[in-house]
Order: sequence, then C-alpha cells, then structure tokens
Amino acid sequence: MTISAKTLDEIDKEREKEYLKKLEAIFFISGRYLTMSELVSLSDLNPIIIQELIEKLKEKYNKEDSAIEIIEKNGNWKMDVKQEYFNIVKKLAGGDSEFTKAEQETLAIIAYKQPIKQSAVIKIRGNKAYDNIKKFVDLGLVKKKKLGHTYLLTLSEDFYNYFNLSKEK
Repeated sequence: MTISAKTLDEIDKEREKEYLKKLEAIFFISGRYLTMSELVSLSDLNPIIIQELIEKLKEKYNKEDSAIEIIEKNGNWKMDVKQEYFNIVKKLAGGDSEFTKAEQETLAIIAYKQPIKQSAVIKIRGNKAYDNIKKFVDLGLVKKKKLGHTYLLTLSEDFYNYFNLSKEK
C-alpha cells in the first residue's frame, strides 16, 4: 500500500487539529498564565509546535470574532475573555463553586495526565496540591496507589459518575 502526498497532508491536518484541541483545553482549564515549559509538560508537544499552535489559536479567535483571546505576557500565555466582556463574566463567576479554582486546576491536571505521579502534580501545582489531592481521595474521585516514594493518581469510577462523564477506553 502506498500513501499519497494528499493522504499524508490529510494526516498532518488531522494531527494538527488534535494538537490544537489539546492546547485549547489546557488553556481553558488553567485559567492562568502558563510558561512554555508548563505547556510542554502538559501537552507533550515540542515548543516549536506549541508556538505555531498558539498563533493558530490567536488567528482562530480573531477570525471567528470571538469573545475569547490568547494573551501573551513576558513569554507566558493564557486564554481569557476579551476586556469588553469582563462585566458579564464577573456576574457569572460571582457564584460559589463546589471546588476552588486551585482544586479544579489540580483535578484537571490529574484527569488530563492520568495516570500521573503525585510528585508530578505537586511539581506543577505546588505544595497546596497535597490538600487538594487528599480532598479528592476522601471524596472518592481520585484513586491513590503507592509507587516508590510517591503515589500514582488515577480517576475513580466515582469521578465519572460525579461529573456525569463516560469513561473513554
């Protein structure tokens, strides 16, 4: 079987679409500025590809006349709502969430990278993540299995039920 140039091009385009979705999800859930090394760690992509994808996301949001934008500050990037929509967001974001923003970010990293070592989560999120992880284990959302000097963290069935998600195989 031979693979035509068109087929290779189609494969590349599909791969790029998946990479864009992955990076977009990382920006969406982080809610803060991310360094290139954090983006590399979270996405498993190389910095050159990430830089190209950031530019494509910027173009996408500009082209679609979106309320969302990618902001760069001192070599760090984040997804945010454009300035003119901040008042709407403040009204919506004023309510209480079941989990703090820090807890949500920690849980998102575990969900995205699982199985992941607890030490890796702490490296990404800082020492406060120990409390977040304990809370998730106590709630039964995360399973913790001893692995050397650290733990291996995975999502439990209760996580999928709690958030009404289907478990991908």
